[in-house]
Amino acid sequence: MKPVLYLLTLLWVFSAQAANVIIPEASALYRHRVEQAVADVWGVEGSPARLAAQIHQESAWRTRAASSVGAQGIAQFMPGTAKWIAERFPDQLGRFDPWDAHQAILAAAIYDKWLLDRIQAIGHTPLSECTRWHFALRGYNGGEQWLLRDRGLTIAQRGNPNDWKSVERYRTRSVAAHTENTGYSRRILLMLEPAYIAAGWPGQAVC
Repeated sequence: MKPVLYLLTLLWVFSAQAANVIIPEASALYRHRVEQAVADVWGVEGSPARLAAQIHQESAWRTRAASSVGAQGIAQFMPGTAKWIAERFPDQLGRFDPWDAHQAILAAAIYDKWLLDRIQAIGHTPLSECTRWHFALRGYNGGEQWLLRDRGLTIAQRGNPNDWKSVERYRTRSVAAHTENTGYSRRILLMLEPAYIAAGWPGQAVC
């Protein structure tokens, strides 16, 4: 399938799915906290709908969510990442407890920005905000180092390391892990964020 046709097909599928997203009632309990966290971290340019979409993807707003690999709470922080981010941002997070939903929502916004700020263009092709967010979210979900390896393989295969669709075609880990990681960012940005915007959450879709 040609790249443009592939993208149009992908957008059509996710747009159709976005119309069927059910926003959990529990999200209303944390809407103010999400908006506050985004304002604190991103200012007026932030998208509460995007962070809400990410929380939806991570835990469906379940504060006691626990994954089989050890991720904890509403934002699904691994214990090691929770410890690192508390040490990295002590003034903002203090004694961070990933089971505390209000703390975890702020920590997720902080971690997203930290990851996004580290996404740099490689070479001379442009790097869109849509691609930067795809990469940042993939880093949140599967680790920044794996993303860097995938971008490196993309270069080796003469692909475009600054385009999320191009980088998706190359993997340096198992098929299951790669599929889960690429699907994570696609679902948040192409399906869930538009669904939360349609439901009245503030923000503007980046893709």
